[in-house]
Amino acid sequence: MQDISVYLFLGFLDSGKTKFIQETLEDPRMETGERTMLLICEEGEEEYEPEKFKVKNVAVERIGADDLNEGNLYYLTRKNRAQRVVVEYNGTWLLQQFFDAMPESWVINQMMTFFDGATFLSYNKNMRQLVFDKVNMTQMVVFNRFKGEYDKMEYHKVVRGISRRPDIVYEYIGGKAEYDEIEDPMPFDVNAPVVEIEDKDFALFYRDLSEKTEQYVGKTVSFKGMAAVSKKLPSDVIILGRFIMTCCEADIAYDGFALKTGGLVSGVNTKDWFRVVAKVSCEYSPVYRKEGPVLTAQKIEKCEPLPPEEAVATYY
Repeated sequence: MQDISVYLFLGFLDSGKTKFIQETLEDPRMETGERTMLLICEEGEEEYEPEKFKVKNVAVERIGADDLNEGNLYYLTRKNRAQRVVVEYNGTWLLQQFFDAMPESWVINQMMTFFDGATFLSYNKNMRQLVFDKVNMTQMVVFNRFKGEYDKMEYHKVVRGISRRPDIVYEYIGGKAEYDEIEDPMPFDVNAPVVEIEDKDFALFYRDLSEKTEQYVGKTVSFKGMAAVSKKLPSDVIILGRFIMTCCEADIAYDGFALKTGGLVSGVNTKDWFRVVAKVSCEYSPVYRKEGPVLTAQKIEKCEPLPPEEAVATYY
């Protein structure tokens, strides 16, 4: 079977998904001759009006959580001879459920996430895991019903704390749309002779160095971290990092960098805390089992651990 393009629209109830999909299917430019299946995974207040679709051959299917499995999606694909699938996904379902259920022939072509500007910050506070899930892999985040008095930076920080990937669009009441153009400078000077990392900024530093290692090669960095040791590593190599909370308490995990101590310290135990000044290179390390950022200590000193309320690093 040939690949079937999937257009995946995410968000909570009344976030604007139905309206956007309706308008998309009313756009004559979307008529490509492909048979389209509209897969609806939740019941919202707004109903579709298929009679207004300019896209021809649209089959509408509604499914519940028990129907979200590979066998059923394959059956619906064959039943409707679908060549393209548009999905209005349920905001309370985790994305992994959808990925696990996708037939092999389904290929995600586009992923967009919608939020109501009036309720987003509350959702993020009370259902952080679901917000994270819908932002982490999306290509675009749209804040609908946005108002001029809202602080865009508050919305921007939440999205960028999860991912730098998606574009951000503010859709104002009245129809005006505005792209987010807020720059995201790091809270530390990457061009300083020594890049000093404050304790509160470790998560951002970890992600930036991991994703943009080549930009740090040859630079000297200084930060505080907790050690992890392993008999599988060379005697002069430890891991130095922190516990990082990406989304919520359930996903707290230890992440760190390979650090060559160069004999500057001995008798290191897991959970010892150190302040290090080190030079960055990019090379193979058994810590990653591939190439990655390797730090060579120029100075390393044992230090007091951070208090429990500050020990877990976050992106926001």
